[in-house]
Order: sequence, then structure tokens, then C-alpha cells
Amino acid sequence: MGMKFALNVVLGLALFAIVGVKLLGLNYLFGVVIPYLAVTLFFLGFIHRIFMWARSAVPFRIPTTGGQQYSSLPWVKSSKFDNPHTKWGVVVRMALEVLVFRSLFRNTKMLKREGKITYHWEKWLWIAALAFHYSFLVIFLRHLRFFTDPVPGFVQFLEKADSFFEMALPGLLMSDIVLVAAVTYLLIRRIIIPQVKYVSLPADYFVLFLILGLGLTGILMRYFWRVDIIKIKELTMGLATFHPVVPDGLSVIFYMHLFFVSTLFAYFPFSKLMHMPGVFLSPTRNLPNDTRMRRHVNPWDYPVKVHTYEAYEEEFREKMVEAGIPVEKPLEKPVEQQEE
Repeated sequence: MGMKFALNVVLGLALFAIVGVKLLGLNYLFGVVIPYLAVTLFFLGFIHRIFMWARSAVPFRIPTTGGQQYSSLPWVKSSKFDNPHTKWGVVVRMALEVLVFRSLFRNTKMLKREGKITYHWEKWLWIAALAFHYSFLVIFLRHLRFFTDPVPGFVQFLEKADSFFEMALPGLLMSDIVLVAAVTYLLIRRIIIPQVKYVSLPADYFVLFLILGLGLTGILMRYFWRVDIIKIKELTMGLATFHPVVPDGLSVIFYMHLFFVSTLFAYFPFSKLMHMPGVFLSPTRNLPNDTRMRRHVNPWDYPVKVHTYEAYEEEFREKMVEAGIPVEKPLEKPVEQQEE
């Protein structure tokens, strides 16, 4: 149900762009207004989420760990990066997490074989996640050529390296193929694995279908659907310089692609995609596990009026003795003598 709903939403977005451009002629709306609104929502939502996370108090050290904690015993070897106790250890751990998805690399799945429970390395999820994120990064950087003049040298180098196969004209960009393949794998995995499907929400499918539609429309424009690159750059440069111009003759497939990009930008700050900046602000990742080295005091503590046991016994000692409850400080006189 959630998958069908998400797929229908993405198809509805595509149909909305086609009708708006092809039938209603709303080229300026889809070429200028919606992209500006999407980027504005992206930055405002992004800043708001970061500000709210930064304001959250972290009273204690709560890092997740994957190895031996540092000990004062010299013969106990600690895991410096999976369970860091220094700031430099945290830096290395964060770098491994961000660049190579260290925690996902350790992911395992449980299987029952011959009556025994075994654990196996779930390498395909890790490989697909790496392929998806890095191909998306390459595609994002390659698109800087539409918003810069002259095009930076690293963008030209990246595009040449991406099309080193030269299997067609224009050159086949491997990042496009890898992106679509990785997203397809992640989508199929979410559909066919019962445990993953059970916990999947429509929002999970929506992002995958949206990125898949974005990638497919980009491939169509590059290899199958003729578009005017010069006019596209004229539009994008106008957006980048805040002098928007909508040239005539832009293909509807381009407006569909641009609408998908705008939707992704607008949706980003309000979705799980915010894990990208969130990992840097997560106390389970960015704190050293040094609880055995220094005392951590809760900054939320404030003076509270307490009733100590000594004060409690001082107030109720006679009644405690009468009830046969042991006391730390005996009565000065027996209860019988006090009554006389």
C-alpha cells in the first residue's frame, strides 16, 4: 500500500509537470518560481533543523560503541576508533562513518541453517549504499557546469573520468548507470525482504522513486531525448545570477527533470535525508567514550530540597522503635520511661 501510494505520487508529479508545461504553458512557473521556492525551503528548513538539533542538551556521554572501551589496565587493549576515548579518535571514527559507512560495513544478517543460527556479513547493502551516495555526489558536482562560467577544472576532470569508457556519443557516464542500479537494488530489497518491507513507510518509497525518476529523466535527456544544452545553461545561469530568463523551445522532459530536482530540494529538510548533516550532530557518534576517565555532571541538575534518611529518622525515630524498625541512632531514653 505504501509503495503504490509513493509511486502514484511520483507519477502524479511527472504528470503535473507535463500538463503544466505542455498544455498550460507555465514555463516560467516550472523554470523559475518553483526552483527558487524549493531552494528557499531547502535552506530555511536545513538551518531550522540544524538549529533545533544544536540546541538540544546532551547531559551524558551516550556514544554507540563497537569495541573494547579504554581501561586503566595496561594489558586491556582498547579499540581506538570503534570505541574512541579521545577527540582525535572521534575524528577518525566520524571520517570512517561518513566516507566509507563504517557502521553499515559491520552489518550482519541472521540465518538459520541446518537447525543452527548463523550470522553472515550483509555486504550488498553496504556496497549499494556506497555506490548510491558516491554516484549521487559525482552527478551533483558534474551539474556545476550548468551554473558556472567558465566551468571549474575539477568539474571538467570529473566529467572526463566519469565517461572514460567512451562507449557512445555522447560518452556514457558511469555515475548515471551506477545511480540507477543502486537505487533499483535498494528499492527491490525494500520490497522483497519481509522484515524490511514491514518497517517501510510511504516516505521511504517516495524518496527512492523520486531519485529513480530523477535519474531516468536525466538519462533520457542525455541519450534518447534531444534537448538544447545551450538554452538549458542559459536558464540555469539566469537562476544562479538572479536574472532568470526562460528560453523558448526547452523540452518538457527537462522541465520534468527540473521539477523532480525542485521537489527533492524542498522535501529534503523534512525527511530522513537529513541524516546527512545529522550524523555530525549525533551524540552517539561525535562524543568520546571517556566515562572511565572523567566525571560527567548533568548540566540539567538544579538545587532540589531533599529529605535525607537522617532527617527522616530524627523525625520518626520513636514511632520506628515502637514498630520494631531498626534505627541507626538509639533513643536517649526507652519509650516506657518517656511515657512515665
